Order: sequence, then structure tokens, then C-alpha cells
Amino acid sequence: MTRAEVVPDSQHKGLVAALPQPLRDYAQLARFDRPIGWWLLFWPCAWGLLLAGGMGQWQLLGWLLLGSIAMRGAGCVYNDIVDADIDRQVARTALRPVASGRVSRRAAWVWLVLLCLVGLVVLLQLRREAQLVALGSLALVAAYPFMKRITGFPQAWLGLVFTWGAPVGWIAIRGADADWRLDVLAALYAGSVLWCVGYDTIYALQDREDDAMVGIGSSALTLGRHVQAGVAGFYAGAVALWALAFWLLRPDWLVLLALAPAAGHLALQVLTLKPDDGDNALARFRANRFTGLLVAAACLVVGNA
Repeated sequence: MTRAEVVPDSQHKGLVAALPQPLRDYAQLARFDRPIGWWLLFWPCAWGLLLAGGMGQWQLLGWLLLGSIAMRGAGCVYNDIVDADIDRQVARTALRPVASGRVSRRAAWVWLVLLCLVGLVVLLQLRREAQLVALGSLALVAAYPFMKRITGFPQAWLGLVFTWGAPVGWIAIRGADADWRLDVLAALYAGSVLWCVGYDTIYALQDREDDAMVGIGSSALTLGRHVQAGVAGFYAGAVALWALAFWLLRPDWLVLLALAPAAGHLALQVLTLKPDDGDNALARFRANRFTGLLVAAACLVVGNA
């Protein structure tokens, strides 16, 4: 695949395109031009909050959305600082601001600190128990960029990191209760992790050739020709664990119907996935923004029934 055939990861659109070049570089570094990332980070926060009975907590939901935007941006900046040398060797990422040299590592660190300060403001809006849970993700976040160097399944680590908002949202509501229902939370979180592994495996299909050349791991490479079946398994496991969370909270067969739209949407992704078509894979990956909305609606119904 030639450079001309690849849509670079740093492509900018919308409001970001209107910014002066220096500001645009920082916006691209935090992926403000790629909102799918913070939607995928935000939805598990919403699931935890809504399933815990947080209907009407719109201000808190707004804070969690802001935190998702800021901390996803901070995570991307950190990842680009760590991976700059690798990014230069991958067609899709070679034009990223740090890899291309448009933003220095020192300036990127300053930008990272500023984004983390926004995250700190959001953290202070949460109850103390939720603050402690949120801080517990920092070690996982710090280790993530190195996982692709030591494992063929870095998507599993990303799943632990990117769905940490589910425990945060749950404890933000349940922190004042005597019964936190950690069994429900564990099933919700485990299902969310598998969902993330599934959609990021789809995303990794775009980079299989470059990842193999550079010598870094990905679930798309590890699964090989079984990648479609692998994604189906991850998604099926996610739905089963979400159903378990719903059942543990409200043991009524009717509540499981709330998951039917999300399950159907995930099944459609798998059935229409073309592993050798990068555009197809990117579209299926981005479709998970809608999956998140469907699961949020199910959590709203079950958590506030």
C-alpha cells in the first residue's frame, strides 16, 4: 500500500481545519478532529452512571463528557510522544504532529499537562470514592503505549484503559450507598472491555502490513484470517456480560430485550466487515459510537425501571 492510497491519521476537518496551522497541530495532537475516540471513552462512563440509577444527573454526565474529551486528548498526546519513532515508519501515522516534527516533544509535554489540568477540574466534581477509582486508571494508561512492543494483544490492555469510565460512573452514583453491587459493576466492566477489544481489532485492520513490518503486535495480526470470527466472539462475550449485569440488577427476562438493538447492531458490524478493506473497517469501527448510544439507552431503561 502506497502513501498516496492512505488517508493519514492527521487529516483535519470541520472547525479544526479553520484554525491557524500551529493551533491546528495541537488540536490534531489531541485528536480533536477525531471525535470518535472521546465518544468511545465517554459511553462506558454513561453506562455506569445510568445503570446505577443516575437518570437526571445531566450535569454530572456533562462533566464526564468533558473529562472524556480532555483525557482522551491527553492519552493521545502521551501515546504520540512515546510512539514518535514508530509512527514515522507507519504510513497512517507518519504525519502526526510529533512524528513529523511540527510539534516538539517538549511542547507536547506542556500540552499534555494542560489537558490533564482540565481532567483534574472534572475529577474534583466527583464524589471522593469515584475520584479514587478514576485515579486508579493512571498506571494502566501509562503502560498502554508499551504493550504493543511486548504482546500480540495490546487491544486487551486498551480495553482495560478505555472502558474504565464504567466503574467511575457507577461509583459516582453508588458511592453513597451501603450496597455498591460490585457484581453488577464487574459484569458491566468486563463486557465493556470485550467490546473495546472487538472494535479496536477492527481498527487495527488498517495497520496490519505496517505493524508487521515495524514488528509491533496487534490483535488483528494475531488473529490472522480468523479476525472476523474473533471480533464476533468478543462482541458476543460483551453482550452476554452486559446481559448478566442487567440480570443481576433486575432478574426479569424483559430487561434483556433492552439489549436487543445493541446486539443487532454489533452483529451487523461483524456480518458486513471486510477485513481486507481499510475503508470498510474504519466505517465499522466508527459505527461503535452508535453502539454506545444503544447500550446507554438500555442502561437507562434497566437502571431506572
